[in-house]
Amino acid sequence: MSTEADIRFMREALTLAESMHGMTSPDPMVGAVIVNDGELVGRGYHAQFATPHAETFAIKNAGEKARFSTLYVNLEPCCHHGNNPPCTSAIISAGISRVVAAIEDPNPLVSGKGFSELRAAGIKVDFGILEEEAKQLNESFIKYITTNRPFVILKSAMSLDGKIATKTGDSFWITGMEARKYVHQVRSHVDAVMVGIGTVLKDNPWLSVRDADIIRKNPYKIVLDGSAKIPLDSHILSFEPQNTIVVVTKSANAKKIGAIKKTGADVIVQPTSKDIVDLDLLMIELGSRKITSILLEGGGKISASAVSAEIVDKLMYIISSKIIGGADAPTPIEGAGIEKLSQAINIRNVITKRLGDDILVEGYVMR
Repeated sequence: MSTEADIRFMREALTLAESMHGMTSPDPMVGAVIVNDGELVGRGYHAQFATPHAETFAIKNAGEKARFSTLYVNLEPCCHHGNNPPCTSAIISAGISRVVAAIEDPNPLVSGKGFSELRAAGIKVDFGILEEEAKQLNESFIKYITTNRPFVILKSAMSLDGKIATKTGDSFWITGMEARKYVHQVRSHVDAVMVGIGTVLKDNPWLSVRDADIIRKNPYKIVLDGSAKIPLDSHILSFEPQNTIVVVTKSANAKKIGAIKKTGADVIVQPTSKDIVDLDLLMIELGSRKITSILLEGGGKISASAVSAEIVDKLMYIISSKIIGGADAPTPIEGAGIEKLSQAINIRNVITKRLGDDILVEGYVMR
């Protein structure tokens, strides 16, 4: 059974892990603290892909005080040789007497084997402390490591009456600055931002991180552009083209594909003869490229396609304090729609948050 101290120190480990949000992919975010006789004597976190793990840093930070101590970590310690030696070996060598973890590592190479190795060495192991918080923190990693596909967040900003633009297409700005800062923060956390060619042609976006409080990196920019219509002077191809992926089909013009590649952007050519990108096939390809999380910021058509293809894991709707109106004004999910309410997609674990005068609604798609 967990104690108040267990919960307090696990929260410290989770805070350390979250401090590197967006920087560790395709690795998970991991934080670790070492406590000896009630005193916190060591801290560590995983800073970047392929760098030493949190447990190693915490043990080094604790020094001799690691002996006969308790290690708190938000993810089961690894027990295999990868980019780093096994953390279980370091824990055993340090003389740690108890390990408290939030969740089992879903990586098939670990998946309980780390706990077994520690127990075999005489170390007491407890896990399940703040389990839900730990799973949510690493939700992208959990999906990627178990399915080889990225975790997809569908984001949309809309008016109070559910419009994403006016009937003329004007959408700047539906939401306020606080909401836009929040979206940019999310951009900095994901591996990639994805839009359709319609958004590029209409808005000429940058898809960079600008308004976030902490800016560490820009995500990959993915453009769904079956016919290769993207202008060569677009912001997306002009700014950090090496972080841009344009997805076309084999029906696209070969010369235009070559011109896109000359900007420095990568081009994925799908085998389909239609000019519509196969989203399911794309998720497999992006997973093979170790892209673990995507923020989809497309319009109503792309959003409808993503929902229909069942690639969406999480919804992020920001509702402004404006009313637009108009039967012809676009909505967040277009397409054919459903015929019966029994066919509606249900959302679970819904939360709301105030962002200035706007309201954020987040939830997970039920499968």
